[in-house]
Amino acid sequence: MYFIRVERWQHSAFDFLPSPTSTPSSTPKMKKKVLLMGASGSGKTSMRSLIFSNNPASLTARLGATIDVEQNHVRFLGDLVLNLWDCGGQDAFMDSYLTTQKSTIFQQVGVMIYVFDVETREVGKDLEYYRDCLAGLQQFSPDAAIFLLVHKMDLVREPRQPTFDKKKQDLQEASGDADISVFGTSIYDESLYKAWSNIVHTLIPNASILSRHLATFAAACNATEVVLFERTTFLVIATSSSNAASVSETSSGIVELDSKRYERTSELIKAFKHSCSRIREEFRSLELELYDFTAVLDEMTRNTYVMIIVHDPTIEVAALKLNIRLARRKFEELQSDSLVSA
Repeated sequence: MYFIRVERWQHSAFDFLPSPTSTPSSTPKMKKKVLLMGASGSGKTSMRSLIFSNNPASLTARLGATIDVEQNHVRFLGDLVLNLWDCGGQDAFMDSYLTTQKSTIFQQVGVMIYVFDVETREVGKDLEYYRDCLAGLQQFSPDAAIFLLVHKMDLVREPRQPTFDKKKQDLQEASGDADISVFGTSIYDESLYKAWSNIVHTLIPNASILSRHLATFAAACNATEVVLFERTTFLVIATSSSNAASVSETSSGIVELDSKRYERTSELIKAFKHSCSRIREEFRSLELELYDFTAVLDEMTRNTYVMIIVHDPTIEVAALKLNIRLARRKFEELQSDSLVSA
């Protein structure tokens, strides 16, 4: 009976949208400039190493201070290239960015990420530099998205929320009318993945289309939820349900969902991938069959992984993996078409 449902999805579930005309091999590369700024020692390079180089937090202490601007081209989703500018935060460099290099630094920025050390004693100077950077961004890249990270939250004593709330309020006041997003982060827990997943989501063209098709795919699998991850970073690209959803209604009843489920999955899988690399093995897929749910994590496209969560005990893992195989070609086309149409 379940195989019949799979066949019905294969032939009709995606027919309501026109098929993309492009192929993955013909997709032009698209660049997005990401500006990473903040005071020296605030943790910019460490978080970049953890997110994009698959290094564990324990190795970030070996990283030295960034001198001037360090540019990296990070391939994301295959044909989307993040032009990451890691800007040294020493006073001399910051003064240069805001005077002689101002147009170079702040032109054509897609996203600015400003990192604040939660325990810094130079709050006034930090905010002054931030306001100057904000003015430069508004002059040369007024449409850029702005993310503020209150970093090293692991150093704050519990309860941490009041400290973060106070910092967030100060940053909102310093930002004036600018549209900002503020996150509390640490390289030692899942909070960093939550922030960066939100950041890269703004850079993915037509991410809502991927979410809509994931919802169709979830219905075909009778899944509680389906999540699409970028292959290298394991940041969340799209989900079949709203990120804010705390419950899901399935055929087996109402299921409560952990609000930190996405970023925790990213953190755990990245740690598992690192363990695999240490024994010279390549991570390929993961299957979990527990008493209350089943999870399958497998390749969806050349650049993505998909995770399917089901709470229906009658659904076999083999059926979920068959659905993934049937969906691969369609999601390759969707990803390619999304970048072409941007």
